[in-house]
Amino acid sequence: MNEISVKNVGEALFKRLFWIGITAILLVTIFLAFKLNNLGFDYDFEKFFPVNDDETAYFFEHREKYESDNDFLLIAIEREKGIFNKDFLTDVDQYSSEIQGKAPYIQQVISITNEKERFILPGGGGSFRKWIDLKKNDLKSDSIRIYRSKELVNSLVASDGKSLCIFIRHNDYLSKKKSDELIGAVLKMAEKYGFEKVRVAGRTIGQKFYIEKMTSEMFFFISLSAALIVLFLFVAFRSLWGILLPQVVIVLSTVWVLGLMGWFNEPINILLITLPSIMFVVSMSDVIHLVSRYLDALRSGLSKFDAIMVTVKEIGFATFLTSLTTAIGFYSLYLVSVQPIQVFGLVTGTGVMIAYLLTIVLLPILFYIFPSPQKISVDHDNNFWKDKLHRWFSWLLKNPKKVIWLNILLLIISGIGVMMIKVDNYLMDDVSAREPLKQDFNYLDEHYGGIRPFELVISLKDPGLNIWDAACLKEIDKVEKYLTERYGVQIKNSLVNTLKILNRSAHAGNPDYYKLPESKRELRNLRRIVRIAGQGRYVRSVMDSLHRETRISGMIPDWGNQKVTGKNTRLKHFLDKELDTKGFEYHITGTAHLFDKNLRYLSTSLVQGLSLSIVIVALIMGFIYRSFRMMVISIIPNIIPLAAIAGIMGFFGVELKISTAIVFTIAFGIAVDDTIHLLGKFKHELMQGKSKLYALKRAYLTTGKAMVLTTLILCAGFMLLVFSSFMGTFFMGVMMSVTLFVALVADLTLLPVLLILFYKVKEKK
Repeated sequence: MNEISVKNVGEALFKRLFWIGITAILLVTIFLAFKLNNLGFDYDFEKFFPVNDDETAYFFEHREKYESDNDFLLIAIEREKGIFNKDFLTDVDQYSSEIQGKAPYIQQVISITNEKERFILPGGGGSFRKWIDLKKNDLKSDSIRIYRSKELVNSLVASDGKSLCIFIRHNDYLSKKKSDELIGAVLKMAEKYGFEKVRVAGRTIGQKFYIEKMTSEMFFFISLSAALIVLFLFVAFRSLWGILLPQVVIVLSTVWVLGLMGWFNEPINILLITLPSIMFVVSMSDVIHLVSRYLDALRSGLSKFDAIMVTVKEIGFATFLTSLTTAIGFYSLYLVSVQPIQVFGLVTGTGVMIAYLLTIVLLPILFYIFPSPQKISVDHDNNFWKDKLHRWFSWLLKNPKKVIWLNILLLIISGIGVMMIKVDNYLMDDVSAREPLKQDFNYLDEHYGGIRPFELVISLKDPGLNIWDAACLKEIDKVEKYLTERYGVQIKNSLVNTLKILNRSAHAGNPDYYKLPESKRELRNLRRIVRIAGQGRYVRSVMDSLHRETRISGMIPDWGNQKVTGKNTRLKHFLDKELDTKGFEYHITGTAHLFDKNLRYLSTSLVQGLSLSIVIVALIMGFIYRSFRMMVISIIPNIIPLAAIAGIMGFFGVELKISTAIVFTIAFGIAVDDTIHLLGKFKHELMQGKSKLYALKRAYLTTGKAMVLTTLILCAGFMLLVFSSFMGTFFMGVMMSVTLFVALVADLTLLPVLLILFYKVKEKK
């Protein structure tokens, strides 16, 4: 009677509490659902710059002093038969004028049709002549003049003569809305001219592409993930009950975490577009384990309330640990001093814990409220799974050494692959090659000196010196010759380059005089012209107010981090030799330079984060089992998949970059889940007084099915990401799926063998 009374009291208390729980969950859900309206999308790649970094601070000071190095548009217009056609160039001239006069947020439009060659007369006066005279029918002489002028080739005209480029300088830091207005106006104007091919590159069109893709892909992944979940739930539980109840928890988890982002006005960045997919598949893991154990309890003849209590008791702590370790994997990304990655780690880690909270609180309430599925007496798949798992377990008992040696061989092969990994990144690395935007960027990168900004600042140590001194200019000229001839920079704006162009102009356009003036008098005359150009705006774009610092601005092809780093190393050796001993200082800066530094910094940060995750998880396992040996045993099977995916990256040439590097930390946190479930059941059986071998067999047979199902769901969920247009998201999906599958195999093979060979059960006194 006492047991019955206690049970009745417990059930009555449960009934009373679950209405409080439902009310609280409902109110929070309504509140956070309204906050979804505040969600936005963020395309600010400057947030990927390292925070609290001296070079980042220098870059922002540099940009404030001069101008942004990334707020421009390049429009390449192709004509297969050649650009020196009067009708074609007339259309280009009209198009350029229309952009300048009608497109919004425009500061300057430069094309070969509106640019003029300057001639400086001996008395100091000057005249101008257009590079293209559209009144003439024969443009051959103009084309010869143009191709004799180094600053124009691969800048305003392609070296093959089959395209030209319009350079548009627009207002800095345009918002998404303003960018759309500008791009829309520019492209609409181009349509009426019927050009063969128009290609556009620049930050504004990149922003438009990224945000539109991020928006569409996020909703696409939500829909695809929801469909996948319904399919897996149907396969797993074969009932409407088994589909609807878990869906409630999964959907609410996603609403909560997105609502929290809206509440705190945290926009969705390029990493967070994967959030719905991650939330869906991670939530499924806990749900599958909880629902499976609940149905097993019902099949054993327990009442609904007793089945709930048994399920929570046996599965609750294990699912808490799996959620905690998964969250730790995400939270460790906070060690990376890159704001979008920190946000991604915090949001996703919090989302994992929210999913656990709703699963452990809401799902038992739903079990109790709704009628249990009618067909639960027989698990049609149970015999299949028991048969397969029994065979696998028997094979492990007979072949433990084979398992050990196969894993050692895998580690050796993976180690070879790891040594082949390349650390590299490109500006448009994240965009699929099939996207027109990527093709346009590649075209401009190849034909117009590159799309990657290059910035070099040269300053004087001696306060008594001045950049205008002839000796200083000659030293800077040496640097520019190195940049153009040996580095490969297409210089777009610099004081020395401007003086060389003006010197040529002072000698009737003779290309032999494309060099610094030889006399001080000539230099003074040119200096006066430079200082008044654009009412003083030009000189402020290349020099500081004290005339003790000058900026060399240009473009280089998107060679990738490795090649650029090598070139920068050689450049620094040259500058140290040529400048440092002569009273100069130099500083390489710019957006692209900071991206490169970010990647080098990121690798170190992620290693620290992954190491911390491994240590924390190991300590948790050691604390639970009070055994150092068990701590080591639990970690080994989860190191194997990380080594395997690193080896695969090396063998298949997948570079280590932001999107691929964070996979290791995330994958470890998720992969350890199966280990926890198997060891949790193993410990439970040992506490029941079972022998080590019997406890392991029971744990293997009872958790094996759920481990396989949850891993397949996780792999399938992450494989959805291969449909992304962003290559980083694509590789994340593939790498996560492969890592989790290898982790499952390791948990079903290596982990039992390690327990059999090395774990000793403490004898009860």
